[in-house]
Amino acid sequence: MAYRPFAIGTNAFVDKTWYDAHATCYGDMTGQETMQGACGYGNLFEQGYGLETAALSTALFNDGLACGACFELMCVNDPEWCIPNAGIIRITATNFCPPNYTKTTDLWCNPPQKHFDLSMPMFVKLANYKAGIIPVKYRRVLCHKKGGVHFQLSGNPYWLLVLLYNVGGAGDIIGVKVKGSQTGWLQMNHNWGVNWQVSTVLTGQSLSFQVTTSDHVTLLFNNVVPTNWQFGQTYDGKLNF
Repeated sequence: MAYRPFAIGTNAFVDKTWYDAHATCYGDMTGQETMQGACGYGNLFEQGYGLETAALSTALFNDGLACGACFELMCVNDPEWCIPNAGIIRITATNFCPPNYTKTTDLWCNPPQKHFDLSMPMFVKLANYKAGIIPVKYRRVLCHKKGGVHFQLSGNPYWLLVLLYNVGGAGDIIGVKVKGSQTGWLQMNHNWGVNWQVSTVLTGQSLSFQVTTSDHVTLLFNNVVPTNWQFGQTYDGKLNF
């Protein structure tokens, strides 16, 4: 069941304006260094993101609330390094590019710079890796994911932490509620990255979720977690935005 109280079937709140930024890359062509990270994701291949990812600077990261958002980028205004007719790449925000306040030059991830630290396979679609850094245009786009939103449970009997991944639509989450089979709806608090928490005993109860993305679209995931759930398990919500 889905309800869209603010944008009925439209995702109208995603800003598709093109903006100026810069891009670099980290890791190598295997992408191993892009796994894990400040959003809380684990194996990006298993979770549906692959290497089409980027770490965002402070100006874009929004204290982790931008995790899961999707962007299109193109290399611009650098004929020396931009690959001719390279076109556009699409990436998902899965990590944070931290600022370095000890430097006086190359402050790309420091506020207020808008910056994308791409996986190397994505960077070389736009420019030669020897370029180091390139000017880009970027815009927000909707995320297209296969399968349902996934809920990974951790914590302890008195505290539930839920990591959400493979989120379509706007991709970035602004609100999560959980309901046990013996409780009403409980507002979860943002912990870090794509992790949301609640300090309530929910063990032994089936769990339902309401998830709201940044375009104010809400999906109801009814009884997606059975009563015999265990910490460390992941459940497929079957639905997506």
